[in-house]
Amino acid sequence: MISAGTVSADLLAPEPAGPTGASIGYARVSTAGQNLDRQTTALTAAGCIRVFADKQSGRNADRAELTACLDYLRAGDILVVPSLDRLSRSLQDLITLVAELRRRGIGFRSLHEALDTTTPGGRLVFHVFAALAEFIRELIVEGTREGLDAARARGQRLGRPPALNAEQIRHARALLAQPDATVSSIARLLGVSRSTLYAHVPELAGGRPPQVSAG
Repeated sequence: MISAGTVSADLLAPEPAGPTGASIGYARVSTAGQNLDRQTTALTAAGCIRVFADKQSGRNADRAELTACLDYLRAGDILVVPSLDRLSRSLQDLITLVAELRRRGIGFRSLHEALDTTTPGGRLVFHVFAALAEFIRELIVEGTREGLDAARARGQRLGRPPALNAEQIRHARALLAQPDATVSSIARLLGVSRSTLYAHVPELAGGRPPQVSAG
């Protein structure tokens, strides 16, 4: 896993040798019915010699054209996108991707936000982004930990609730004493599977208890 310190250092590092390669564009729309023309036109006008484009949600990590685009880029190239949300699924995803590009000596530009990591100002903006993402992550972790500690202090049981509570288990054992009751019928009555019933009433594994005659 890439640490926040490593990401920050990568984002602030000076451009290795100035952009000497090509500008390569990446565009994306969320559905196949949407039109990519406006994005591709903007990228071409920005000097991109080639544009890769996906037609799927940004939440989908498996974007074939983005993968092809990243494979195509070489040191000295610049990846250009119409806007930040076309590239990334989250702030952390964006920061990680831009840091990886920096390590490979590849620049990054976003037309809408006017961000450019080939300039000191652009690198500083992404450094702030990285610090903000780490701060948010720490807040979430701390809040989760405090919430769990408070729940334990109140005596609350953590984790998944049991499939059967103690009263239902007692009821199941009482029903098993009935001559016409079956494991399947009891499981249906309690709304659980047979395996769940066996797990909570282990004596069933050895067969039903023998029926005691009235005489």
